[in-house]
Amino acid sequence: MKYLWLIIFITIFIWSGINPKDQFTWFLEVFPAIFGFIILAYTYKSFKLTSLTYTLILIHCIILMVGGHYTYAEVPLFDTIKEVLNQSRNNYDKVGHFAQGFIPTIIAREILVRKNIITFPKWRNFFIICFCLAFSAFYELIEWFVAIFSGEDATAFLGTQGYIWDTQSDMGFALLGSILSLILLSKYHDKQLNKKI
Repeated sequence: MKYLWLIIFITIFIWSGINPKDQFTWFLEVFPAIFGFIILAYTYKSFKLTSLTYTLILIHCIILMVGGHYTYAEVPLFDTIKEVLNQSRNNYDKVGHFAQGFIPTIIAREILVRKNIITFPKWRNFFIICFCLAFSAFYELIEWFVAIFSGEDATAFLGTQGYIWDTQSDMGFALLGSILSLILLSKYHDKQLNKKI
Protein backbone atom coordinates (compact mmCIF):
# COMPACT_ATOMS: atom_id res chain seq x y z
CA MET A 1 0.00 0.00 0.00
CA LYS A 2 2.77 2.45 1.00
CA TYR A 3 4.72 1.99 -2.26
CA LEU A 4 1.61 2.16 -4.45
CA TRP A 5 0.64 5.40 -2.66
CA LEU A 6 4.11 6.84 -3.32
CA ILE A 7 4.14 5.78 -6.98
CA ILE A 8 0.74 7.38 -7.63
CA PHE A 9 1.66 10.57 -5.77
CA ILE A 10 5.04 11.01 -7.45
CA THR A 11 3.75 10.13 -10.93
CA ILE A 12 0.89 12.64 -10.79
CA PHE A 13 3.10 15.26 -9.16
CA ILE A 14 5.64 14.99 -12.02
CA TRP A 15 2.85 15.06 -14.63
CA SER A 16 1.27 18.13 -13.04
CA GLY A 17 4.59 19.99 -13.07
CA ILE A 18 5.30 19.35 -16.77
CA ASN A 19 4.22 22.40 -18.75
CA PRO A 20 1.40 23.56 -16.46
CA LYS A 21 -0.98 26.27 -17.65
CA ASP A 22 0.63 28.79 -15.31
CA GLN A 23 3.77 28.10 -13.27
CA PHE A 24 2.91 30.45 -10.41
CA THR A 25 -0.61 29.01 -10.07
CA TRP A 26 0.81 25.48 -10.21
CA PHE A 27 3.08 26.25 -7.27
CA LEU A 28 0.27 27.81 -5.23
CA GLU A 29 -2.11 24.91 -5.86
CA VAL A 30 0.42 22.10 -5.38
CA PHE A 31 2.17 23.54 -2.32
CA PRO A 32 -0.41 22.10 0.16
CA ALA A 33 0.17 18.62 -1.34
CA ILE A 34 3.94 18.99 -0.95
CA PHE A 35 3.54 20.28 2.61
CA GLY A 36 1.17 17.41 3.43
CA PHE A 37 3.58 14.88 1.96
CA ILE A 38 6.40 16.19 4.18
CA ILE A 39 4.20 15.93 7.28
CA LEU A 40 3.11 12.40 6.36
CA ALA A 41 6.71 11.31 5.81
CA TYR A 42 7.79 12.85 9.12
CA THR A 43 4.97 11.24 11.14
CA TYR A 44 4.77 7.89 9.33
CA LYS A 45 6.58 5.87 11.99
CA SER A 46 5.38 7.74 15.06
CA PHE A 47 1.70 8.17 14.10
CA LYS A 48 0.74 5.86 11.24
CA LEU A 49 -2.75 6.66 9.98
CA THR A 50 -5.47 4.29 8.83
CA SER A 51 -5.51 3.18 5.19
CA LEU A 52 -8.77 5.11 4.70
CA THR A 53 -7.11 8.34 5.81
CA TYR A 54 -4.05 7.81 3.62
CA THR A 55 -6.27 7.03 0.62
CA LEU A 56 -8.34 10.17 1.15
CA ILE A 57 -5.21 12.30 1.52
CA LEU A 58 -3.91 10.92 -1.78
CA ILE A 59 -7.22 11.75 -3.50
CA HIS A 60 -7.02 15.29 -2.13
CA CYS A 61 -3.43 15.64 -3.38
CA ILE A 62 -4.50 14.45 -6.84
CA ILE A 63 -7.32 17.03 -6.90
CA LEU A 64 -4.79 19.75 -6.00
CA MET A 65 -2.26 18.60 -8.60
CA VAL A 66 -4.82 18.38 -11.41
CA GLY A 67 -6.08 21.84 -10.47
CA GLY A 68 -2.51 23.11 -10.40
CA HIS A 69 -1.72 21.70 -13.84
CA TYR A 70 -4.74 23.13 -15.67
CA THR A 71 -5.84 25.82 -13.16
CA TYR A 72 -9.14 25.16 -11.43
CA ALA A 73 -11.05 27.20 -14.01
CA GLU A 74 -9.78 25.21 -17.01
CA VAL A 75 -9.84 21.48 -16.16
CA PRO A 76 -10.90 19.91 -19.51
CA LEU A 77 -13.38 17.35 -18.15
CA PHE A 78 -15.24 20.09 -16.30
CA ASP A 79 -15.24 22.27 -19.44
CA THR A 80 -17.08 19.40 -21.12
CA ILE A 81 -19.48 19.08 -18.17
CA LYS A 82 -20.03 22.84 -18.34
CA GLU A 83 -21.05 22.60 -22.01
CA VAL A 84 -23.20 19.48 -21.62
CA LEU A 85 -25.08 20.86 -18.60
CA ASN A 86 -25.11 24.42 -19.95
CA GLN A 87 -23.34 25.79 -16.87
CA SER A 88 -21.89 29.29 -16.73
CA ARG A 89 -18.52 28.23 -15.28
CA ASN A 90 -16.04 25.38 -14.91
CA ASN A 91 -16.92 23.93 -11.49
CA TYR A 92 -13.80 21.87 -10.77
CA ASP A 93 -12.97 24.26 -7.92
CA LYS A 94 -16.18 23.13 -6.19
CA VAL A 95 -14.84 19.57 -6.22
CA GLY A 96 -11.69 20.89 -4.56
CA HIS A 97 -13.60 22.78 -1.89
CA PHE A 98 -15.93 19.84 -1.23
CA ALA A 99 -12.79 17.71 -0.72
CA GLN A 100 -11.40 20.46 1.53
CA GLY A 101 -14.20 19.59 3.95
CA PHE A 102 -14.68 15.88 3.23
CA ILE A 103 -11.07 14.76 3.65
CA PRO A 104 -9.76 16.89 6.55
CA THR A 105 -12.82 15.70 8.49
CA ILE A 106 -11.43 12.16 8.59
CA ILE A 107 -7.91 13.41 9.37
CA ALA A 108 -9.21 15.50 12.30
CA ARG A 109 -11.48 12.65 13.43
CA GLU A 110 -8.58 10.20 13.47
CA ILE A 111 -6.39 12.49 15.57
CA LEU A 112 -9.19 13.33 18.02
CA VAL A 113 -10.23 9.69 18.49
CA ARG A 114 -6.76 8.21 18.77
CA LYS A 115 -5.47 10.95 21.07
CA ASN A 116 -8.71 10.76 23.09
CA ILE A 117 -9.09 14.54 22.94
CA ILE A 118 -12.88 14.77 22.71
CA THR A 119 -14.57 11.59 23.90
CA PHE A 120 -18.26 12.51 23.47
CA PRO A 121 -19.12 11.71 19.80
CA LYS A 122 -21.62 14.54 19.25
CA TRP A 123 -19.26 17.18 20.60
CA ARG A 124 -16.42 15.64 18.59
CA ASN A 125 -18.49 15.83 15.39
CA PHE A 126 -19.45 19.42 16.16
CA PHE A 127 -15.80 20.36 16.70
CA ILE A 128 -14.71 18.58 13.49
CA ILE A 129 -17.30 20.42 11.40
CA CYS A 130 -16.30 23.74 12.99
CA PHE A 131 -12.62 22.97 12.39
CA CYS A 132 -13.19 22.15 8.71
CA LEU A 133 -15.30 25.25 8.16
CA ALA A 134 -12.64 27.36 9.88
CA PHE A 135 -9.95 25.75 7.75
CA SER A 136 -11.96 26.56 4.61
CA ALA A 137 -12.39 30.18 5.73
CA PHE A 138 -8.66 30.39 6.50
CA TYR A 139 -7.87 29.12 2.99
CA GLU A 140 -10.13 31.82 1.52
CA LEU A 141 -8.16 34.39 3.52
CA ILE A 142 -4.92 32.98 2.09
CA GLU A 143 -6.37 33.33 -1.44
CA TRP A 144 -7.31 36.94 -0.65
CA PHE A 145 -3.84 37.66 0.78
CA VAL A 146 -2.12 36.16 -2.31
CA ALA A 147 -4.41 38.16 -4.60
CA ILE A 148 -3.55 41.43 -2.85
CA PHE A 149 0.20 40.87 -2.98
CA SER A 150 0.50 39.31 -6.43
CA GLY A 151 -2.18 41.25 -8.31
CA GLU A 152 -3.07 39.89 -11.75
CA ASP A 153 -1.00 36.75 -11.23
CA ALA A 154 -3.51 35.45 -8.66
CA THR A 155 -6.54 35.46 -10.98
CA ALA A 156 -6.12 31.79 -11.91
CA PHE A 157 -5.43 30.88 -8.27
CA LEU A 158 -8.63 32.57 -7.08
CA GLY A 159 -10.67 30.89 -9.83
CA THR A 160 -13.78 32.99 -9.17
CA GLN A 161 -14.64 33.12 -12.89
CA GLY A 162 -16.74 36.22 -12.31
CA TYR A 163 -18.98 34.56 -9.69
CA ILE A 164 -19.50 37.11 -6.90
CA TRP A 165 -20.50 34.48 -4.32
CA ASP A 166 -17.52 32.23 -5.03
CA THR A 167 -15.95 32.60 -1.57
CA GLN A 168 -19.20 31.84 0.23
CA SER A 169 -20.06 28.88 -2.01
CA ASP A 170 -16.52 27.50 -1.54
CA MET A 171 -17.04 27.48 2.22
CA GLY A 172 -20.51 26.03 1.75
CA PHE A 173 -19.11 23.12 -0.27
CA ALA A 174 -16.47 22.48 2.40
CA LEU A 175 -19.17 22.47 5.08
CA LEU A 176 -21.28 20.04 3.04
CA GLY A 177 -18.22 17.83 2.47
CA SER A 178 -17.46 17.72 6.19
CA ILE A 179 -21.02 16.76 7.17
CA LEU A 180 -21.28 14.08 4.47
CA SER A 181 -17.90 12.66 5.42
CA LEU A 182 -19.06 12.13 9.00
CA ILE A 183 -22.34 10.58 7.86
CA LEU A 184 -20.85 8.28 5.21
CA LEU A 185 -17.47 7.27 6.62
CA SER A 186 -17.61 7.31 10.43
CA LYS A 187 -18.62 3.65 10.87
CA TYR A 188 -16.02 2.38 8.39
CA HIS A 189 -13.41 4.67 9.94
CA ASP A 190 -14.26 3.31 13.40
CA LYS A 191 -13.61 -0.25 12.19
CA GLN A 192 -10.16 0.78 10.98
CA LEU A 193 -9.48 2.77 14.15
CA ASN A 194 -10.37 -0.22 16.33
CA LYS A 195 -7.53 -2.12 14.69
CA LYS A 196 -5.12 0.74 15.49
CA ILE A 197 -6.10 1.32 19.11
